[in-house]
Amino acid sequence: MSVTELTQPLSDVVSAARFSPDGQTLLVSSWDTDIYVYNRDDKGAFAFSRKIRSTAPVLDLAWNANGTTFYAVGLAQQVLQYQLDGDNIPHTVLSVHDSGACRVRYSAKHNVVISIAWDETMHIHNLENGGVSRMALSGKPVALALNDDYAVVTLVNRKVYVHDLATLKSQCTQTFAQQQQEEEKPVARESPVQLRESSLKFLTRDVACMPDGKGFVCSSIEGRVGVEWFDKEDNKQMYAFKCHREKTTTVNEKGESVPLDVVFPVNAVAFHPVHKGSFATGGGDGVVALWDANTKRRIKQYQKLPASVACLEFSADGRYLAIGVSPGFEDGKEQNEPDQSLIKVVIRELGESEAKGKAAKEKS
Repeated sequence: MSVTELTQPLSDVVSAARFSPDGQTLLVSSWDTDIYVYNRDDKGAFAFSRKIRSTAPVLDLAWNANGTTFYAVGLAQQVLQYQLDGDNIPHTVLSVHDSGACRVRYSAKHNVVISIAWDETMHIHNLENGGVSRMALSGKPVALALNDDYAVVTLVNRKVYVHDLATLKSQCTQTFAQQQQEEEKPVARESPVQLRESSLKFLTRDVACMPDGKGFVCSSIEGRVGVEWFDKEDNKQMYAFKCHREKTTTVNEKGESVPLDVVFPVNAVAFHPVHKGSFATGGGDGVVALWDANTKRRIKQYQKLPASVACLEFSADGRYLAIGVSPGFEDGKEQNEPDQSLIKVVIRELGESEAKGKAAKEKS
């Protein structure tokens, strides 16, 4: 199927790409402080519509259930709510973290917005009563994912916290304005339904929940992906596998050519919404691959992109995959300004069965 590159160039690294629930609009955020809006035309192509300026780099985005509102977080520390209303895009501050906010997610079932930040807190926003709850985390958070019932938070110390969303929502008793009037802002204690150590030995890069609500997938900086289940009995089948690696050669101290396994971070994971056991990974090697979580098999690997894959997002119908591409530090070169020619968002159109899982291998 077709692969197209969005025409409006970004001037800094891509941080997130999010399709609206109806698949007609794509939001892209960047470290250049802008949010880019693309609308799908009659031919299925996504055309640039407008740019929304922020005061600091935007790190993540999330849509509400009907696609009229979206949420943004970043180095401005604010959790912002934007209304897409014609030419006007008014915004509201839902809460303010004490440091950069790195992830935001929306739960349609509970009508809450969850954000995590480097101040080691999680904010829960009840959109029904305007209440906000601030929860202290036991470390700096890295990634966040939601399903209908749970919020999964991963920390730099490799801890994985699973919170019940209904419980989190019930703690939102004060509005943000009321909290600002108090000398000491109330902070809730962590009360996860599960606390576990990651199955991966190194820092988590991303996490995604299975569409059936039974488990989640984590990726790490060390070229591995872990597949876990919430139920203790189901989690006996937990496993991890290596990916996003390149075999090459190097020269040792004796001048001999020896094999070398180059390991890349797995920066992004995303589940396919239709073929529910299938998920995509994107790595620092510029490769996107599709996997079957149930049969533990790779479905497909796409042609290598010119730079690291920063983010992934499937449209709700599973027809499109948005891929954010940006230079990382995988080549060992630290540059003050990224090469803008390598910064792009690619839209891959998938065939109806392209992401369908493979049958399990027969045991010999």
